[in-house]
Amino acid sequence: MTRLDPPGGHGRPAVPSVPPDAAPRDTAAPHGVAEAAAPGSGSASTAEAALARCVSVEPAKFAAAHWGQTPLLSRAAELPNPAGFTDLLSPADADELLSRRGLRTPFLRVAKDGQVLPAARYTGGGGAGAEIGDQVLDEKVMRLYADGATLVLQGLHRTWPALIDFTRDLSLAVGQPMQVNAYLTPAGNQGFATHYDTHDVFVLQVDGRKHWRIHPPVLPDPLERQQWGGRADEVTATAQGEPALDVVLEPGDALYLPRGWLHSAQAQDSSSLHLTVGIRALTRYAMVEELLALAAEDRRLRATLPLGTDLADPDAIEPELTETVEALRDWLLRADPAEVAARLRQRAWPASRPAPLRPLAQAAAIAALDADSRVTVRPGLRRQLDEQGEQVVLRLFDRTVTLPAQCAAALRVLLAGSVVRVGDLPGLDDDADRLTLTRRLLREAVLVPA
Repeated sequence: MTRLDPPGGHGRPAVPSVPPDAAPRDTAAPHGVAEAAAPGSGSASTAEAALARCVSVEPAKFAAAHWGQTPLLSRAAELPNPAGFTDLLSPADADELLSRRGLRTPFLRVAKDGQVLPAARYTGGGGAGAEIGDQVLDEKVMRLYADGATLVLQGLHRTWPALIDFTRDLSLAVGQPMQVNAYLTPAGNQGFATHYDTHDVFVLQVDGRKHWRIHPPVLPDPLERQQWGGRADEVTATAQGEPALDVVLEPGDALYLPRGWLHSAQAQDSSSLHLTVGIRALTRYAMVEELLALAAEDRRLRATLPLGTDLADPDAIEPELTETVEALRDWLLRADPAEVAARLRQRAWPASRPAPLRPLAQAAAIAALDADSRVTVRPGLRRQLDEQGEQVVLRLFDRTVTLPAQCAAALRVLLAGSVVRVGDLPGLDDDADRLTLTRRLLREAVLVPA
């Protein structure tokens, strides 16, 4: 194992080894229950396994020494999968995507000499029956790649089955939304100049060898709007200094980079394929943004500035600023964690899709449902169950489902994650009620056939 020792902690909360399903608890609702992930695909065990493929240290040590702080290099020999990462996306899989899957922009970018090429250079009409103008054309892609361009397959967490499952499991392990891109670079070439990302990444080397040079941040912990282009001179100057990490990634190696760390990568004596798993973590500043949005409820903070205030005069602004800060401080002391949690949930949950749903099979299961049918919760589904008087409220990533209170016991069993026989659901009067509830949850895509 090769890693950088942290230059002192950042006071970050540790990443739990097996976190809950990223469901903030709504303390405003009585008897709130934040549901965990279901077993099977998207379970605690598969989440642990996904993280173990990316880091060569125990989760607690990764959380304390590296998460959001310092890079971690994990060699293939230190990781559990001897086959590396070809099961997630191989060069043959990449060819399949580029030639036979009808890709369109923005699922492919092409870069050369540090510049992203216009999509018109590698897209065109889809032919008969597909009258579109932005389908990826394999012959154009081939010529650009042969001339040294880097191909970037984007959004693979939505388009390639193995990566859909892996990304969902890894997202559960760290409790944050994720995205996956693949970078295919011809021998001896470099797609992008030294830069930093505004999100943490896991780099997984699939095929070939790539030389990485890592430098410390010019802006620690940049927000998404604080792109490296606004600090290009600082980035260039820092990149000319001694790197913090200078390493060649071999097939099966993994590299964790916190946001803000400068990096560049060049393919070596053969073409290179690596996956970049981007971690779209929420920050404390996101909490500040939601607090400020809620602060609009305070009348003092909505007050108009006095007539004739000279906005260019600091002396004129000073008393208004003092009063505003005082009003804001008073309001923040009364801020309701439940309201903040609800807004953060609305921001975070839609960024992580649950397991894909088979529409035809799901519809057939609804039509054939009987008391002997077996169902389970949809893997990777973020959900929260609250009991409120005569109702139970099931909050999902994109909607809320309200049901009678007598459904609570059955819902708790269904959302616990195990496989359940419909006729065994507790708390309901008869099988007719059990079937009605189960059909509703199948239609809402909360449950799937087991």
